[in-house]
Amino acid sequence: MIDNLMLGFQVALSWETLMFCFVGVSIGMFIGVLPGVGPLAAISMLLPLTYYIAPTDALIMLAGIYYGAQYGGSVASILLRLPGTASSAVVCIDGYEMTKNGRAGAALFISAVASFIGGSIGILLMSGFAPALAAFALRFGSQEYFLLMSLGLVAASTLSEGSAVRGLAMVTLGVLLGIVGLDTTSGTMRFVYGQFELMDGISLVASAMGLFGLSEILANIGRAERRRPTGKISLRSMIPTRKELSDSWPAIWRGSAIGSFFGTLPGTGSTIASFFSYATEKKMARNRARIGQGIVEGVAGPEAANNSAAQTAFIPTLTLGVPGDAVMALLLGAMIVHGVTPGPQMLSNTPEMFWGLIASFWLGNLILLIFNIPMIGLWVAMLRIPYRLLYPAILVLVVIGTYSIRYSVFDIYQLLAFGFLGYILRLLHFPVAPLVLGLVLGPMMEENFRRSLMLSDGDLSTFITRPISAVLFSCIVLVLLAQIAAPLLRWIQQKKKV
Repeated sequence: MIDNLMLGFQVALSWETLMFCFVGVSIGMFIGVLPGVGPLAAISMLLPLTYYIAPTDALIMLAGIYYGAQYGGSVASILLRLPGTASSAVVCIDGYEMTKNGRAGAALFISAVASFIGGSIGILLMSGFAPALAAFALRFGSQEYFLLMSLGLVAASTLSEGSAVRGLAMVTLGVLLGIVGLDTTSGTMRFVYGQFELMDGISLVASAMGLFGLSEILANIGRAERRRPTGKISLRSMIPTRKELSDSWPAIWRGSAIGSFFGTLPGTGSTIASFFSYATEKKMARNRARIGQGIVEGVAGPEAANNSAAQTAFIPTLTLGVPGDAVMALLLGAMIVHGVTPGPQMLSNTPEMFWGLIASFWLGNLILLIFNIPMIGLWVAMLRIPYRLLYPAILVLVVIGTYSIRYSVFDIYQLLAFGFLGYILRLLHFPVAPLVLGLVLGPMMEENFRRSLMLSDGDLSTFITRPISAVLFSCIVLVLLAQIAAPLLRWIQQKKKV
């Protein structure tokens, strides 16, 4: 592995390749900060330019845009409750609360460090275990994917700041919204009501922007100006306290492990990884009773998971030729255009490209860390802008970002609808994060469930007769039993005290 990495650094440290790496991560971070645009749109626009540069440099630049956007996506989430990317939506919950508590600098600092550590762990796994991890991922069939996503939906009830029942209700609503559109099995349209724009389903960007961003604007209309930071942002104010650092480390390691696992599985990705990480912190954090009120574990864990998944997502793409999401599919297409065939033979046929790309990940993450920490003061200074000026600007960015995905006015209508829905849910004290997770997982969950039944001729026992699926099914049962047992035990303890 050391010899391979030395080969990779020889490629990545050449001045031309290093320049393309710097350009890629810089564009990615900027795109991540802009709400709604996302790395997919940026890579699509820059893809034609890569035809005129070397294949390795092109891939390094496009990959830099992808994982650079994961860094930048947390900035708007923490400061403005606007998820820059879908995977940073869950960071809005505690990150924005830390901002309201005057800890925006510390939240951004922890976010940058957690992103770097999570990304580094993902890169380390790629370097040493890419073939083995890819082989393990191949053992996951449709049954395992369905149960894995079911586990995610059950665990999503723990994302709720209130009762688990409300969390499950929001998950169910998200799943129902997720099945809107074209049925991939029969080809029929479902719940579109004559709106052909819904054939591709409800826009995830529009829903996330509306539920988190637009609802925040509606909730703050007419309210008095909050206290804004004054004076120069000092380095001391950015550095977390000793307690915040000690609380964040376990969350970072847990998030990195979760993200590395989900990134390896084709079709999951960083969005699901960050939600799973937050659900885990809800159960395992030292201050889990206060999660959702602005604690570092709610920022550190999902950010580490987000970035480690972004790195390990390259494992199935490079070693198997199986893209995990739309961005990976675009990168796969860029490689094919340049005459590079991804798959098991890539390590032996083009080792300089494979290991050069991995070495560039280390350099790109280091550039992002160095880049982000000095800019924390600049990001926090955004809070000095009066809300009467800031909110109209945010609204314009949200509308432009939503429209730029598919250039559809109908997506703006979706944005408005989800904005009002998010505002109503806030008034009724229903959590919106589980709804987004249900919207993400619902279509994939349905597809894998129906495929499993087709392969087993309708036999439901297929979900418990396979070893991995049996373990996942047992985990779902245990989580449900824990949800039932916890209030029962509290009731028994109260009775004993009486």
